Amino acid sequence: MDFGEQFKKLRTEKGMTQEQVAVQLHVSRQAISNWENDKNLPDLEMVVRIAETFDISLDQLILGGNEMNNMTEKLIKDGSETRRAKMNLTGIIIGALLLFMGVACIFIKAASVEYIDANGFLHENFFLLPIGFLFLFSGVITFLVLGIRRLIDLIVKKDDKF
Repeated sequence: MDFGEQFKKLRTEKGMTQEQVAVQLHVSRQAISNWENDKNLPDLEMVVRIAETFDISLDQLILGGNEMNNMTEKLIKDGSETRRAKMNLTGIIIGALLLFMGVACIFIKAASVEYIDANGFLHENFFLLPIGFLFLFSGVITFLVLGIRRLIDLIVKKDDKF
């Protein structure tokens, strides 16, 4: 049973109008109508308030029965999108830090002075150049991987619509 059917059934069993439920949940009557007609779905916070209002468990409200309904699919989709967004943000932060560290290493190398001490030893921080380029390369690769993953996700979503 879809969420809209489940919600309408609960409302009519309690003998409430859409307006009464809307007042109790602090939403508009149109929102209630949209939920019942499966035009929109409530967010998770509202689902909890609905379960409290009708005095049923979240499992019963969300699952509605043994088969998966549109509310369950929405919650699963929202969870996976949130997880994907967090992973993308983490990747962007890591890539930006790698690029920053690469630029910093190259800048320090360019600003430092090489000198020969009294014993004839050359003091030069030559290791900063390869490390800086390694950081830059790693940052660019990180952004390329994120971009390619995003393109693949867009292509897969486009194919799912057809």
